[in-house]
Amino acid sequence: MDFATIIELLDSAVRLGTPLLLACLAGLFSERAGIFDIGLEGKMLMAAFFSGAVAAVTGSAWLGLVAGIGGAMSLTLVHGLASITFRGNQLISGVAVNFLASGFTVLIAQSWFQQGGRTPQLSGNARFEPITLPGADAVKDVPVIGQIYANLLSGHTILVYVAFAMVPLTWWVLFRTRFGLRLRAVGENPESVDTAGVSVIRLRYTAVAITGVLSGLAGTYLATGLAAGFVKEMTAGRGYIALAALIFAKWRPVPALGATMLFGLLEAISNRYPNIDLGVVNLPIQFMQAVPYILTVVILAGFIGKAIPPRAGGQPYVKER
Repeated sequence: MDFATIIELLDSAVRLGTPLLLACLAGLFSERAGIFDIGLEGKMLMAAFFSGAVAAVTGSAWLGLVAGIGGAMSLTLVHGLASITFRGNQLISGVAVNFLASGFTVLIAQSWFQQGGRTPQLSGNARFEPITLPGADAVKDVPVIGQIYANLLSGHTILVYVAFAMVPLTWWVLFRTRFGLRLRAVGENPESVDTAGVSVIRLRYTAVAITGVLSGLAGTYLATGLAAGFVKEMTAGRGYIALAALIFAKWRPVPALGATMLFGLLEAISNRYPNIDLGVVNLPIQFMQAVPYILTVVILAGFIGKAIPPRAGGQPYVKER
């Protein structure tokens, strides 16, 4: 494998890992506040549909982005009402969100476009176009450094750069601001936060709202950046993989970047090398496609070490009188 092939694999890993990174950071905010959210899959799917549909109708990827975030926020509100206001079971609420999005998106897509549950193909301004960084064309022939800058760092859509910028921003918000301190405290000991005169309900709603925005970005990227429109079940389990990456990262933003890029790299390898001959055995395409999901099971089974979630996670808060 030459250096150019390695760069191509890493470039694909970045593109494929970006929606996972955004979804992982979305779950990070929610779960740090004590709200478990397995509905990331549904929110991404809803965002992918509305962004693809609006972009197809208006010809604007930016309007599609607004619509995608709005679609994810609608399900975020449903999950927030069920989990926070009505103190329902958070896992059941998340499952309901996933089923709702799965059926709703196909039904509305067929009703609006009559194309078998998909949106029209996007092109031109209806998609987010790759951005060439300054000087990338000038240094693309320079060995190593030039290739990395021109072929790996440059040439991505704006949502990719936003996703990577969100990693240090999330770290700063969670660990260097008063809001982040309170948010983490709500996930560990909401009673103490309430005793200090801070609204637990407001903090948790703020956290799930941030989750809605980030999962909206993830779904929008799928439909208007990675692909060229919405297709049925296009999230393909990415919401669940993002949750596995979140556990792998132990609810920290910087390790979340590494975990999601690892999943992206595995998917990139499976796409480029559908069959791998190890000499003794030949790994078929089905196995290579299943590798990311096998790793998900391994992580969730606890083989990467004990991951301790926020102590108050999954528990509705009842204010003492």
